[in-house]
Amino acid sequence: MSDAAYAGRGIHRTAVDGLARRIFDGSHPEGAVLELPALMTELGVSQTVLREAVKVLTAKGLLDARPKRGTFVRPAHDWNLLDADVLRWKLDAGPPDCFFADLLELRRSVEPAAAALAADRATAADFADLDAGLALMAGAGRDPDRHAEADAAFHTALLAASHNHFFVQMQRVIVPPLIERDRKVHAQTFEDPVGIHAAVVQEIRTGDPDGAYMSVLELLDVAQRYEPAAPPLGD
Repeated sequence: MSDAAYAGRGIHRTAVDGLARRIFDGSHPEGAVLELPALMTELGVSQTVLREAVKVLTAKGLLDARPKRGTFVRPAHDWNLLDADVLRWKLDAGPPDCFFADLLELRRSVEPAAAALAADRATAADFADLDAGLALMAGAGRDPDRHAEADAAFHTALLAASHNHFFVQMQRVIVPPLIERDRKVHAQTFEDPVGIHAAVVQEIRTGDPDGAYMSVLELLDVAQRYEPAAPPLGD
């Protein structure tokens, strides 16, 4: 690919990121109609590049266009949080604490079931990856970045050990916000993360699906004590 083509891709990516970040930081709130000529000037891009950026964000659920109304920001509940870019923009904007409560509920639905499958399906390579995650955890100390890296490695390995294609793909949704959550609460994280994670591996290694399932629930119960507090319903 030529240098010019790469440059074009860079400009396009910059326009997509720039417009998306304006949506996530509230500069263009839900329902707002975009003034495209002004955006062209703000982003320093051509009409063609901006049009392509709008198409990308429309496909990701952030924007829509209607006759006589123009291009507008869709409600946040329409934004595709299963999309890696949308999730990244959400995390970069600083998600509310209720976001992490939602993440925990998702993890309760997915990770125990993944561990139960892993008890039947895990390979030697899977156990090597799980053990590597435990080793990283043991060496992380109280360094928030190292702890987040270790936790991400462990939970990625756990989902992969299920050998269920959908659960494996869920690491794209679960792991990035898990890293952010770990950095947010690392100062008050429970004292022995290695022990409770090692208990999960032990149940998987003994081939006990029920034990593996319950051990992950116990891990998530402990993690919940350190979750950022979500606002009460109705607030």
